[in-house]
Amino acid sequence: MITEEKVHEILGEIEDPHLHTPLAELGSIKEVKIKDKLLSLKLAIAQPGTGEQMQLQQQIVTALKEAGADSVGLRFEQLPDDVIAKFDMAQEEESTSLLDRTDKTTFISVTSGKGGVGKSTVSVNLAVSLARQGKKVGIIDADIYGFSVPDMMGIEERPRVENERIYPVERFGVQVISMGFFVEDNSPIIWRGPMLGKMLNNFFNEVEWDDLDYLILDLPPGTGDVALDIHSMLPQSKEIIVTTPHATAAFVAARAGAMALKTEHEILGIIENMAYFQSQSTGEKEYVFGKGGGPKLAEELQSEVLAQIPLGQPDYDRDLFAPSVYNETDPIGQIYDEIAASVMEKTKKTEDA
Repeated sequence: MITEEKVHEILGEIEDPHLHTPLAELGSIKEVKIKDKLLSLKLAIAQPGTGEQMQLQQQIVTALKEAGADSVGLRFEQLPDDVIAKFDMAQEEESTSLLDRTDKTTFISVTSGKGGVGKSTVSVNLAVSLARQGKKVGIIDADIYGFSVPDMMGIEERPRVENERIYPVERFGVQVISMGFFVEDNSPIIWRGPMLGKMLNNFFNEVEWDDLDYLILDLPPGTGDVALDIHSMLPQSKEIIVTTPHATAAFVAARAGAMALKTEHEILGIIENMAYFQSQSTGEKEYVFGKGGGPKLAEELQSEVLAQIPLGQPDYDRDLFAPSVYNETDPIGQIYDEIAASVMEKTKKTEDA
């Protein structure tokens, strides 16, 4: 049976990933509760809510289970600033934050007023189309609660972590980072706003991005905490707003557009998704969600409609599984290539870096 003494002994051998000091020496152990073989811990670390915390959590759980615990519950909080300052012996290094590259990287936020309008599909295919045009592209799946980008792109591997830096996964020439990489078995996210903000900040500051021409941010729908955090982090972000032709979708999308304008972000344009269904046999278009939502939203926001994308689904490719990525020969894939060309023209990045 595991004992409190054994817990302290084990944690005395495990280091905080940022301070490189044993947890016991840092005074990280705030609470230990043992009932039968059920163990509950409260630990303080230098930087909770990071990718390193996820790895540390797995390391601790594995070690304690090997020592006899049947179940391990972990809660994390931040160490006091004075403790961090005392033990932080690392030398200051030149900043590698993506936020310091605004002169090189164009940030494009893809947003919507409500869910279910195909915002993530637009984000993924815009990123892939820009990469097809020879641009260096990254995508942050910032829809923390509804992350879907890895699944849409058929990504099964996880980012690797080396020397406290997270290396994004690359597919179709696009570097990808998502909350989905740090969650086990599609578990729900129950973090509150401040913790989510820290995670987003880490996506910018702790990920080893290449020298990107474009970073696409797939934002959560609406105007909640995560969207506000992104707007405050990226004073120079440009935005694409996704809607459907339905009047209600366009109405709520206007709120997302209003947020962009109030934070002095530039709206590149409107994408009207699911604009119509076109029969393969007759070629006839059926406007199943009505007409006019995209143009009306563009008029209200003094912008333009970049494209009207029909209802569709990429062809299934057993050898190259990616359920939401259109290839360049698909008619819808060609529409995305046209959107990418328009974005490049609007952001004045038509020439190779």
